[in-house]
Amino acid sequence: MNRVLGKVALITGGANGIGRSAALLLAAEGAKIVITDLDEARGQAVVAEIKQAGGEAIFLQQDVTEEDGWIHVVAEAKKTFGKLNIVVNNAGIGFDGTAEDTTLVAWKKMISVNLDSVFLGTKHGILGIKGEEGGSIINISSIEGIIADPDLAAYNASKGGVRIFSKSAALHCAKSGYKIRVNSIHPGFIWTPMVENHLAKFPDGKERRAAIDAAHPIGHMGEPEDIANGILYLASDESKFVTGSELVIDGGYTAQ
Repeated sequence: MNRVLGKVALITGGANGIGRSAALLLAAEGAKIVITDLDEARGQAVVAEIKQAGGEAIFLQQDVTEEDGWIHVVAEAKKTFGKLNIVVNNAGIGFDGTAEDTTLVAWKKMISVNLDSVFLGTKHGILGIKGEEGGSIINISSIEGIIADPDLAAYNASKGGVRIFSKSAALHCAKSGYKIRVNSIHPGFIWTPMVENHLAKFPDGKERRAAIDAAHPIGHMGEPEDIANGILYLASDESKFVTGSELVIDGGYTAQ
């Protein structure tokens, strides 16, 4: 318990899935939480859960692709809780498309939400965290940032960008003496609302889920809590010697 006691964590996309699980877990381990999302109702519901359990949290509505919004949420986090120690760049989207049939409009949307937002969150995270105490920036990539899928051209590009950008930012922070660690997490298929809604579009959704489960050597998809546990490790001082790394949590998918 209390693995992040007294730390302040800002989590994007915190209303659902991995972001929600991370917010609840970090709060249970002693952090004060700033949840941002476009979905205010669900975001406020997570804040209520945290407060009911005795924690501290606020919700701020945010479009992660807008730089002014980043300036605002970092300032509000520090105004409310006095400092900022942890930024989890979790917000993201996903849709199918090959290199041939993906439109430029779709490509730009994917890159904006999945990669531009991580750049902005890392940049303003550094500016907000810099100081004697230091902290941790955790960027959620994907196994699709390590391996490719012919039907996920833009998604592969965005998540691969998160992976290598995180290493560049980690080196910058280390060499600048900021005491800020930057790492990426690479989930396998996780049973989140995004995956559930995607499979629901197909008449054979149950069969597709069974196939995805079987594609993981461990025999099933992961759960949001599996990734939240990795986020907690990277957010805590237990990972004080870890920076520029990629934490793969995928049930053995990329080991094949």
